[in-house]
Amino acid sequence: MPKIILSTLNARYSHSALGLRYLLVNMGALEQETAIREFTLEKWATDIAEQLLAESPEIIGFGVYIWNIQETTRLVGVLKSVAPGVKIVLGGPEVSYEWDKQPIVEMADYVITGQADHAFRELCVELLDRNTPDEKILQPPPPDLKTLTLPYRAYSDDDIANRVIYVEASRGCPFKCEFCLSALDKTSWPFHLPSFLEQMENLYNRGVRHFKFVDRTFNLDVKSSNAILEFFLQRMDDKLFLHFEVIPDRLPEALKSTLQRFPPGSLQLEIGIQSFNPDVQQLISRRQNDEKSGENLRWLRQHSPAHLHADLIIGLPGEDMASFAEGFDRLYAMNPHEIQVGILKRLRGAPIHCHSKTHQLCFKPDPPYDILSTDCIDFATMQRLNRFARYWDMVANSGRFRSSLPHILGESPFERFLSLSDWLFEHTGQVHRFALKRLFDLLYEGMTGVLGTDPEVAENALREDYQKASLKGLPAFMLKPGVKLNESSNNETPLCGPTRQSRHRE
Repeated sequence: MPKIILSTLNARYSHSALGLRYLLVNMGALEQETAIREFTLEKWATDIAEQLLAESPEIIGFGVYIWNIQETTRLVGVLKSVAPGVKIVLGGPEVSYEWDKQPIVEMADYVITGQADHAFRELCVELLDRNTPDEKILQPPPPDLKTLTLPYRAYSDDDIANRVIYVEASRGCPFKCEFCLSALDKTSWPFHLPSFLEQMENLYNRGVRHFKFVDRTFNLDVKSSNAILEFFLQRMDDKLFLHFEVIPDRLPEALKSTLQRFPPGSLQLEIGIQSFNPDVQQLISRRQNDEKSGENLRWLRQHSPAHLHADLIIGLPGEDMASFAEGFDRLYAMNPHEIQVGILKRLRGAPIHCHSKTHQLCFKPDPPYDILSTDCIDFATMQRLNRFARYWDMVANSGRFRSSLPHILGESPFERFLSLSDWLFEHTGQVHRFALKRLFDLLYEGMTGVLGTDPEVAENALREDYQKASLKGLPAFMLKPGVKLNESSNNETPLCGPTRQSRHRE
């Protein structure tokens, strides 16, 4: 039975908590008495508490994030009610800042802010020695990365078979974008590259083929980036898939040359544009060369095999709907595979709150703290844009409507999709859980009735997409007089949502 349990609630079973694995392998002599127990948000707090307490731990540490704070609060409440003697230690970004008056902090015994790689072990040593630290809130400085044991051996064989494997070649970020907690970092710190690559070799040999890098700025140090890419190129097979977050305006020729050597379906690049408005960028302390970013994105689309996932944010201070629409159309013209339309969130500790008064930023009081209105976008308009983002994910980012999408968007992508979005909500009153067959019918009706698409053009495009979806039966728009459905066609089609594949091919 472990004396110490490291736990968190992941959004999905396929996710894995890299932070817990860092804590585990840096427990020193206590590692053998420590265990990781991960759960998902769907599991009831009482059932999780029962499972944790069955192991009779003395200390339980929880990773607390914006997506699990509410469920973790309920879980800690149950634990402190039925087992008040068990010490509860909290860590993670959601409790590292503005912890005053947080119910979960009031219930817990200790909170470690920031990077707890060494601090958690030190606290556990004291608690097991029956010493009581003077302070409830512990604020250790960031550890020297050279002193850390890398966490990758803590991925189990079951993790490798069933979960996403997260890795990091560096920590921190040199940029100061105020919507992001990384704005509080002083710089970016790389891990020792030979040691990191040795760990990647071990993971590869154990069967890992999907590596998701969590570095904020993978291409900051081009020499290091190239070395990592070369490492994987030498081990390339038809299953290897790499995911990186890159700086949009930094793509020197040496990096381009390396990226071109990867085969299709092996790379995904996440490219944070966020806004093309230079006044907004200046206001939020974001340094970005828009012309260079656009040039690089177009080059990647035309000359590299990478699947491009580009991000924009709705609700940044100083950006109205016209500015966002202009940026959206500009980004769409660059033809990334996906445009992720995100909603500004007020992360605890992020400097974006300094604009709240001047720009009347109003955020949802509960997680995930989405923006509700600004001085540029009122609440009703923000709701329209929220629906735009949901429908865009469902239609454009799903990959199911590749033939239909050009006819939906035409020459004015934002304006036309917003019109379709408004009609979809007015017509259905819902923004999720559409049966896929019904969505095809809705798009046909919206294309022909709202957007003025020729019915034959709309039908042909949607028919092509429907056939590729391999669904049973026919949607209403494809039925002709005298056509009978197969018996199996009465089965309900799957619910529609984004189909994010782990590998992307065209």
